[in-house]
Amino acid sequence: MNAHHEITRASNAALMQRRAAALPRGVGQGHPVFAERAENAEIWDVEGRRWIDFCAGIAVVNTGHCHPRVIAAAHAQLDKFTHTCFQVVAYESYVELAEKLNRLAPGATPKKTFFMNTGAEAVENAIKVARAYTGRSGIIAFQGAFHGRTMYTMALTGKVDPYKVGFGPFPGEIFHAPYPNALHGVSVDDSIAGLEAIFKNDIEARRVAAIFAEPVQGEGGYLPAPPEFFVRLRELCDRHGILLVADEIQTGAARCGKMFAIEHSGIEPDIITMAKGLGGGLTLSAVIGKAEIMDAATPGGLGSTYAGNPIAVAGALAVLDVIEDEQLCARAERIGQAMRDKLNALAGRLDCIAEVRGLGAMTAVEFCRAGDPHRPAPEIANALKAEAAKRGLLLLNCGTYGNVLRLMVPLTIPDAVLAEGMEILVAAIEVAAQA
Repeated sequence: MNAHHEITRASNAALMQRRAAALPRGVGQGHPVFAERAENAEIWDVEGRRWIDFCAGIAVVNTGHCHPRVIAAAHAQLDKFTHTCFQVVAYESYVELAEKLNRLAPGATPKKTFFMNTGAEAVENAIKVARAYTGRSGIIAFQGAFHGRTMYTMALTGKVDPYKVGFGPFPGEIFHAPYPNALHGVSVDDSIAGLEAIFKNDIEARRVAAIFAEPVQGEGGYLPAPPEFFVRLRELCDRHGILLVADEIQTGAARCGKMFAIEHSGIEPDIITMAKGLGGGLTLSAVIGKAEIMDAATPGGLGSTYAGNPIAVAGALAVLDVIEDEQLCARAERIGQAMRDKLNALAGRLDCIAEVRGLGAMTAVEFCRAGDPHRPAPEIANALKAEAAKRGLLLLNCGTYGNVLRLMVPLTIPDAVLAEGMEILVAAIEVAAQA
């Protein structure tokens, strides 16, 4: 048995065979690699190979793998207790983290926060709060959006394959409007007109509880919304008594150059959902909102057995300290600009690059055929991912057609490792462009 264990530990291929036998095929995997250990922006697999990580666990380890301060905070909490269920016996750290997020959230209106486990749970609970406060049922999201994999969050998600295939029917009274995308001819005016069309054709505005929007669409292709879009969304919501929910699951925790990406627009949302980077790799999500709105649910209406786990909360408190002390918001801006400068230089001579875009460290490259942005080229994005992996760089794609490279480097990545990864990336793009 021990010999078998040692053999399988030493081989990614053998572990992939075991995985295929033990797990359903619906659980995807970006790379056929099994981690042995990780530090900051590097992962070492079970075969001892080093990988540069430009995925960060899908924008989760903004503070890097195993940041010493996050690990120390989690260890210290482990020595005290691992679980009480906050709704049974509370602990101060939960309250302290809520207080910090209330202060950090944009806008002068007093805030309140509660915690859940995952991004999808945060979005589901934001729906509950919005409906409780407004007494309305309708929800609007955007085409290309990703909000989660539960039934309600799948309904909000604006992409069918693979997230919705075979899982319907979905909850009703959820509608989708166009999301701004200048490259593909969708203006802010078009998006607002799409919302007005929903009010005219699908559901009257007075029955809509909330509009959910990502400041930068994640799965939709790393598309930053123009600041004007959120200014006009705020005006529209105020006019009709609709709550504006900023889904910051992927954009929050300094990823986009500010604590919350919505800050770039200058508006104050009614509710913010966040997760991913908040816990530093530990499972935690948050729903932050205007105090009056957040108090709408009756006692016992919000909560979860594991939500706000004390170990994850301890890690999150450390994450917020690291973001401030290591000035990760400013670093996200510098990292993102450096990546985009290098990629834009490449775009000047490769007609397969339709656009380089991003906000803060959230950076994307969209690939097309023969210089035509309306002819998506997922085969180039896939060839790029494979070529980069051969060279030791981990990447992920996204977008409606799977033709967008998304870069999610840890914000703590050493300059030398970032430069090494970018050299690999550029070389891999040049190879993939010939595919």
